[in-house]
Amino acid sequence: MNAAVGVDIGGTKTRLALLRCDSDDVVRDEVVASSSWRGSLGDPAADARGLSDLLVGVLGEGVRAVPLAVGAHGCDSTAQCRTLERELGRLWRGPVRVVNDSELMAPAMDAGRAIGLVVGTGSIATARTDQGELITAGGWGWLIGDEGSAPGVVRDAVRAVLAERDRGAAADPLGAALLAAFDAVDGPELALALTDTASAESWGAHAPVVFAAADEGSALATAVIDAAGEALAVLVGRLLDRGVAASTVVAGGSVIEKQPRMRAAVHDDLSRTRPGITLLVLDRPPVWGALALARTLALESTPIRIGEPHS
Repeated sequence: MNAAVGVDIGGTKTRLALLRCDSDDVVRDEVVASSSWRGSLGDPAADARGLSDLLVGVLGEGVRAVPLAVGAHGCDSTAQCRTLERELGRLWRGPVRVVNDSELMAPAMDAGRAIGLVVGTGSIATARTDQGELITAGGWGWLIGDEGSAPGVVRDAVRAVLAERDRGAAADPLGAALLAAFDAVDGPELALALTDTASAESWGAHAPVVFAAADEGSALATAVIDAAGEALAVLVGRLLDRGVAASTVVAGGSVIEKQPRMRAAVHDDLSRTRPGITLLVLDRPPVWGALALARTLALESTPIRIGEPHS
């Protein structure tokens, strides 16, 4: 059958799908742990071998002949995308395209040329220039950046609570909620608990506490969320200021997909600072974007049938 393969490589999970190009039916859709085939970042040759072996193991040897599109966590520059693309090309007979995993969101939503905004375990804005170069804003990690991400929201919420304590302000509901979440009795214990559990996953797990506090009327939690939305809009603005030609932002990731307050904060700040920009929130799996890219590769190349010889 005429087919194409799309892959979404995330930090924790990898999702792969096989598309019948003649009917647009997804005939295989599998999710595996990224750690089951991928080691530490920075070894594109090993990544290519691991991914190729994974795809052949799931879909059969004949899959090497079909178009392949990959969105890869860790491919944060044009050079990194091209290097992995080249390494995969050594093992693949069909055409190959590699992009950053955030770049799958726009084609998944059929949004055309757009800025991708990830707001989940991390946060980053990505886009392509007219010359096809990948440019980014943010994404500097949960310790020093990633505003609006799950760990970033918790980090900034704790800082806000401790700052209010230092000012001698009356207790805000956010403070009580975070003390309970971290099993702390006061500010010093809260600071120590945050330090002792320092990881993106550990901090990020408490992000719902901040949004729940805002829903219960916490002015401090609301201010933290609004500031995060503003910071995310700034990332978009930086790409626009660098000449990216886009009128749409496609946002995805656990925080912005699951938290209406974050969606509203980003939307409101973009509307204020960048009128004319449309915000779309991802409502389907990013691997659909990989399939859309793979289908384009299939249309641009001679159809290949799985199981048939490839000359």
